[in-house]
Parts: sequence; structure tokens; C-alpha cells
Amino acid sequence: MTADETDITEDLIRQLLREQHPDLADRPLKLGALGWDNQVWRLGDDLAVRLPWATRSADALLRKEHAWLPLLAPRLPLRVPVPQRIGEPCRRFPRPWLVTTWVPGERADRAPATRPAESAVALAAFLTALHRPAPDEAPTGRQRGGPLAGTAESFAEGLASATELGLIRDPDAVRAVWEDAAAAPDWAGPRLWLHGDLHPANILTANGTFCGVIDFGDLFAGDPAFDLAAAWILLPDGAAALFHEEYRPGPDAATLRRARGWAVLRALACLHIADAGVHGRPGGKPTWGPPAQAALRRLTATAQR
Repeated sequence: MTADETDITEDLIRQLLREQHPDLADRPLKLGALGWDNQVWRLGDDLAVRLPWATRSADALLRKEHAWLPLLAPRLPLRVPVPQRIGEPCRRFPRPWLVTTWVPGERADRAPATRPAESAVALAAFLTALHRPAPDEAPTGRQRGGPLAGTAESFAEGLASATELGLIRDPDAVRAVWEDAAAAPDWAGPRLWLHGDLHPANILTANGTFCGVIDFGDLFAGDPAFDLAAAWILLPDGAAALFHEEYRPGPDAATLRRARGWAVLRALACLHIADAGVHGRPGGKPTWGPPAQAALRRLTATAQR
């Protein structure tokens, strides 16, 4: 384990529940998932416990979810893990943790959406409902959701590394997509609520379409193009056009250009995570590779060189 990781066990979680939320302590408990930032343990049939275990940034992200997601969740058409309780740091576990609702489904990196029309409509409805003007005190996304020109260095490094590793077949086509996106006019509208991390491991599927969205730790307000990039990464081939028709209000040409650039950056990041992992943790997440490759194929098929 890294210096930031904590040995999380069933006994530890039960002790934390007994001390802080004793009415939940006797529920059945089993490991549900090992996420990048958090472990998720299923608590009975309808709840889950999320505990940070690797990255120190997860502490603030959990508190952000606890503060904001309950306000947004009622209007969202897909199920989300709504925070119910917060656990405070203590001697046994010196970090905050959450009790949330449990969201059933399979992660889309392992069970991709296979019904194009249903998936496009579901994703468009979710983002239409989420993308509403945020209050002034809403969190920002730092570099995420800002001008794409500010990502030039990270894009160049990511593309060069992926090309050197043999993960990119046509780097010039990938570069053309990003350069066109970076040249598009910036977002001039109000800051809108964004999920901020719509990759296949944070979307759940059932019966070939989307049924839930998880991990709102990167929730912030900004340019909707950042979330709209998900169309190329999450949807089956041929579904992006219907998604853009169903999303309201319909995105303008500049927003779609920026979204394509953000999709390139997300695909490059997923390729690297799939190949080797990051944050000093061993191994990668190989299931993140195929959707990233599919996204780049879709994006470069229409690249303007």
C-alpha cells in the first residue's frame, strides 16, 4: 500500500458504524467495488459505505458530494448515490467517509451500452436535467471545463506518450481534433452544473442501456462541453447524433467542437490508466482501454486536417 492507503476491513467499518451511526451497524456488509479514490461496501440492500483509501484529494471530494448532491439528485432521471450520512475522522479512521444510497447496475467499462437509441436518449435526459445554472458558491473545476488552450501541454505530453507506447495509430488525426477544439470560441454562457468525470467506470448499465451514474466527487460548475464529451466515450457507434438532438438546449457548433477536444483528452487519460495505472499504484485498469480506443476512432473518423 502507498503511504496514503488505509487497511479497510469489514471489522473496521462495523466499528465506525457502531461509533457514529449505530442504527446501521448490524446490516449485512460486503465489499462492492475498489474505485480509484474510494472503496465502496454494500450496506444491506439499499445503502453503501464509501471510504477514501488511496488519494488524499478524496477527502474533500466526499465532503463536496455530501454538501451538493442531495440538492441535485431529485431532478436527475438516472439513479445516483445520494449521501445519507457522513462519517467524521476519528482515531480508528482519520478520514471522512459517506453512507449513500446503493445504485445497482454493471459498470459500463465491463458491460458497455449496446442499445444505441435508448442509451442516447437516457444520457441526453440525464445531462439536460443536470446542466442547470449553478449558484456563485458552486465549486469550480480548476483546469477542467476551462479554455482548452490551457491543456496544450498536457495534451501534447499525453499524445506523445500514448504514441510511444503504441496506443495511438494516427497521432496526426488525434492532434487535428484537439487543435480544432482548442480554436473554438470559449463558453460564454452561465456556469452549469457538471458531473465532471463521465468515463465508463462511473456509468452503470442494465439491459443494454444506462441505469445509473456514480462518483460525483468531481462535481463542479462550468462549460457543458466538458460533460458532452461523454457522447463519444460512452455511447455505441452511431448514437452521438441522436444524443445531440435529444440534449436540450441543443449544443451549438462551438460547444460540440470543444466537447470533441475534451473527449480526446479523456480518451488519452483512459488509455494511460488502462496501460499502467497512475498515482504510484501498481497495475492499470485494462477495461478502460477499449472504450477509449473506440472514442478516438469515432473522433478521428471526422477530423479536419
